[in-house]
Amino acid sequence: MRILITGAAGFLGSHLCDHLLADGHHVIGMDNFITGSPDNIAHLANNERFEFYKRDVSNYIFVPGKVDAILHFASPASPNPQSKSGYFNLPIQTMKAGALGTHNCLGIARIQNARFLLASTSEIYGDPEVHPQAETYAGNVDPVGTRAVYDEAKRFAESLTMAYHRFHGVNTSIVRIFNTYGPRMDLEDGRALPNLLKQALLGQPLTVYGDGGQTRSFCFVDDLVDGIVKLLYSDEHLPVNIGNPVEMSILQFAEAINRVTGSKAGIIFEENSRSARDPQRRRPDITRAHELLNWNPNVDLEEGIRRTIPFFKQKLELE
Repeated sequence: MRILITGAAGFLGSHLCDHLLADGHHVIGMDNFITGSPDNIAHLANNERFEFYKRDVSNYIFVPGKVDAILHFASPASPNPQSKSGYFNLPIQTMKAGALGTHNCLGIARIQNARFLLASTSEIYGDPEVHPQAETYAGNVDPVGTRAVYDEAKRFAESLTMAYHRFHGVNTSIVRIFNTYGPRMDLEDGRALPNLLKQALLGQPLTVYGDGGQTRSFCFVDDLVDGIVKLLYSDEHLPVNIGNPVEMSILQFAEAINRVTGSKAGIIFEENSRSARDPQRRRPDITRAHELLNWNPNVDLEEGIRRTIPFFKQKLELE
């Protein structure tokens, strides 16, 4: 197939480029580098089955030639208020990527009769009152909260995707992505793994907010991409959770990072200064992914951390 990937220079987008090229497809990458990095796709520059366009998907976009599938992954995603590439500091761009960007990509899919896959997020569940979160759960969200620009952009994108499927017959699919980590993450992303792994590699004590009892489920990027590609190749239209259902507290996560890195600096606890809407529990119900796609994650946390460390050391200039 000839496949368009928006957000191709991002963490997930670049790994998808690699996977789909390895599958033998022709990949068209698109990114405006507002959050993605050219470094993430530099190794593809001489690949004859990869072409790249620097574009903002929120504006009118045109792709010459036939397109068989579109994966819409263009959006700021970092929850770090201090990050220039986080959605707190790019609120309008985030909303536009979810609304106008999704609309533009669906328009191409409709004209080209192409498969369309939307990258959605576990954030659409908000601070969940149901645990674990299944795709049937409608969420506990605040449409005017500080995180709303990202949450609501994705919720609107899902609604628009289903409208195009139901009204225009576009062949669509939606993946709800849970916490993912691995090489090519932005070290200033603001999520737990880059924060804690960076501190461990620099020999600093790991900062845990509150008592560390808040939970997350961490999925290694190779597992996630495998699930996304299986969804792309499927006939499923309704949302599918892709993530690792192994839940742990942030304190347990910090302890695992110290074990793998051999850091002896320990852990310090700070008052929880995070947003009041920061979810306290997060774990996917992946029953549908298993039944529909025959997908399960294979990489355990400590192995995933070991695979991620070389990239972080390179970025931190530690080797």
